[in-house]
Amino acid sequence: MQTGTLISLAVYFILMLGIGLYAWRKSTEDSEGYLLGGRNLSPAVAALSAGASDMSGWLLLGLPGALYAAGLVEAWIGIGLFAGALVNWIVVAPRLRQQTEDLGNALTIPEFLANRFPNRAVALRVISAVIVVTFFSVYTASGLVAGGKLFETSFAGLFGNIGGMSDYATGLWVTAGVVLAYTMVGGFLAVSLTDFVQGLIMVTALVVMPLVVMFGPGGASGASIVAVPQEGFLSLTHGLTFIGFLSAVTWGLGYFGQPHIIVRFMALRSVADVPKARAIGMSWMGVCLIGTIGVGLAGRAYVERNGMTLEDPETIFILLAETLFHPLVTGFLLAALLAAVMSTISSQLLVASSSLTEDFYRLFLRKNATERESVNIGRLSVLAVALVAIVIAGDPDSQVLGLVSNAWAGFGAAFGPLIILSLTWDRMTGDGALAGLVTGAVVVIVWIALGWNAAFMGGPGVYEIIPGFIASWLAIWLVSGAMQRS
Repeated sequence: MQTGTLISLAVYFILMLGIGLYAWRKSTEDSEGYLLGGRNLSPAVAALSAGASDMSGWLLLGLPGALYAAGLVEAWIGIGLFAGALVNWIVVAPRLRQQTEDLGNALTIPEFLANRFPNRAVALRVISAVIVVTFFSVYTASGLVAGGKLFETSFAGLFGNIGGMSDYATGLWVTAGVVLAYTMVGGFLAVSLTDFVQGLIMVTALVVMPLVVMFGPGGASGASIVAVPQEGFLSLTHGLTFIGFLSAVTWGLGYFGQPHIIVRFMALRSVADVPKARAIGMSWMGVCLIGTIGVGLAGRAYVERNGMTLEDPETIFILLAETLFHPLVTGFLLAALLAAVMSTISSQLLVASSSLTEDFYRLFLRKNATERESVNIGRLSVLAVALVAIVIAGDPDSQVLGLVSNAWAGFGAAFGPLIILSLTWDRMTGDGALAGLVTGAVVVIVWIALGWNAAFMGGPGVYEIIPGFIASWLAIWLVSGAMQRS
């Protein structure tokens, strides 16, 4: 079985590397090509690239695991994300595409903020770049954890004696190695094109798997979902508190501040392409989320009906892939999981490297760096961030959804209000922007450090994006108003 699965995965890896080589020949001669693909993405590629970059390992590991364990009530996360993504396409996408080009042809989010608020340009670029690199190191680590779990679960014992590494460590390094290869070589175009292919693989897997689980052998035509021996398993409200509801749906607030997602808006061919890209992207996302819910719920029913055991709920997708499908198809399904992981990792590595290159190296060390030098520094920066993420991901007990939620909240609170208001509020000031950026990041970090995301004032935890987003918005509004009156 493992041989057939490995063949499918090998084909997938070769395809990704081939796309990287193609992109290397097409768009890596200058910084705009390496970091934004020359601002020439088609609506379909931009839409699926944004979606695949968004839907990391949590789509096939974290969220199905939460649904498997707690039931349909966990679907509120997906509902909140869908709403947030839709508003992001409507409010942020067209404005960011236009304004980043109008304001000095900015190639990164920190550079756009600096051009938007020139009186605080250096501080905004440096602080926002620090936040980008810090949180992306954690976010990238979550993807590597997912890759490690895939190898640990699917190829137990197969790689254990290679170089003295565990199956988890082997998976971590293989995942990182392939992503590094095509990202460092092909840059943004390679990342976007691989995202497009990975998005197609992901949506296919998420349509096929729930149907096979429910209506294939051992699925009892889907009826066993109703028979799961857990009270309220199919209820959207069972055990749901107001705080729990807010903590779930407010995941959608994070979209406005995710650099690896909104940078796709900057790379579209034109503002006129936004509506078409939005329609494609939201359709893709809706199908994926419904499929993910199906995997979690139907997977739990399948396990219960067939008397199986599952120690880690986050591996339900892997278990079903190995149990129900031919090895070659299993390899395709595991490639879908790797696609979710690798599409996000590559996007995050490239955005982090662009900040290190444009907002540190060219700002402080080599202002007159040539385009070729900048591209090469970008490649080295990709490698540096990846190595830090590998260290963070070294613990095989790390929970994918937990790591993602922390990084998602950090970006959402630090950049979300800042991006929205900088695009829509003419009276916003550079001091207000700086205050909001710092306040959002600090509140999230402190909230996590104090454990208030797990338990708050004797009650359930409050997701850190809520206080962080509110505090950041207020800081921008209050400081901008004060500066205008002074």
